[in-house]
Amino acid sequence: MDIELIAPNEELVYRPMAVRQPFAAGPPPRYPLGRIAADADADWSQDSLEWVDRDAQVVHTGEGRRVEYDALLVAVGARQVEAYEHVATFRDDDADAAYQGIVQDVEEGYSRSLAFIQPVGPVWPLPLYELALMTAERAESMDIRNLELVLVTPEARPLAVFGTAVSDVVSNRLARAGFKVYCNSLAKVPATGRLLIEPQGVELHPGRIITMPRVAGPSVRGLAGAGAQGFIPIDKHCSVPGTGGLVFAAGDAADYPVKHGGLGAQMADAAAAAIAVLAGSQTKAPAFNPIIRGKLLTGSDPVYMSAHPAGANSFESEVFDEPPWPSDEKVVAEELGPYLATLDASHATNTTWYGSSPVTTH
Repeated sequence: MDIELIAPNEELVYRPMAVRQPFAAGPPPRYPLGRIAADADADWSQDSLEWVDRDAQVVHTGEGRRVEYDALLVAVGARQVEAYEHVATFRDDDADAAYQGIVQDVEEGYSRSLAFIQPVGPVWPLPLYELALMTAERAESMDIRNLELVLVTPEARPLAVFGTAVSDVVSNRLARAGFKVYCNSLAKVPATGRLLIEPQGVELHPGRIITMPRVAGPSVRGLAGAGAQGFIPIDKHCSVPGTGGLVFAAGDAADYPVKHGGLGAQMADAAAAAIAVLAGSQTKAPAFNPIIRGKLLTGSDPVYMSAHPAGANSFESEVFDEPPWPSDEKVVAEELGPYLATLDASHATNTTWYGSSPVTTH
């Protein structure tokens, strides 16, 4: 089987760990795509996806190439859209610039009040809660008193999307950290330092306001016509309807209501199994079975959690003191996790490999 990887970036960045960077924990791990492609016996083209001609079974790239395919997996991620003006928006690709100054202001006593607001619509909710709890823990560790902390969410409870058990634990952590939490609430920021919370009619003037970007679909020409907000529609095998079962989508680009790295890896596993059936190397492909496993960083003891769907728009969850998976995995993925662990072990020698040539890395 011939495999071609088309990607414009030179590295896979382990983005879930970026929230630690503003707290002097160092940048998230990075893995060279050249090494990953070589390990998968794939050819890597440093290029981007422009559009898909599904009738001709051709990918058109940003560099003007035409690449024919027998099966195609699209995992281009989502677009980040500013949800508010007048606030600090945390972006994991520039974590220090987005948040380090806020941490320093808290440490030095310049900021005495912080508000964390979750936008309405598709969003990555976990990093917002991690930033909130890690900031509160940093202030407590430095014996900073009277720091006013507010969190605003449109959900009925904090992280309700991940199930009752997770929501209970996170709610308790927020309460212990001194947060005033507004649920079922819409935040408006008409000017710098002015926060309106509806329907409560509360007006606050926090020193700093922090949010996450909204998540929007990639709007891939040839694939996104039926998808909501530009996301790519998928079926139970992560196949894109109307493509004859030859095109698949995984990760944040796919039209699935919860955005989480573990779910993206599971979508990729389901798509790979279906492609293996197309190639004749196996006879049956298991359907995408979404189960979230991972940990929520808090600055002290992390919250290890597992959640699985309990209906169309709800999850049942469990929380563990000791996780039934490797505790150093931020996002648990059956195939990806062990593979990245081998790269971490290789990286401990401070050398990675592209094909047969050693390249020293940072």
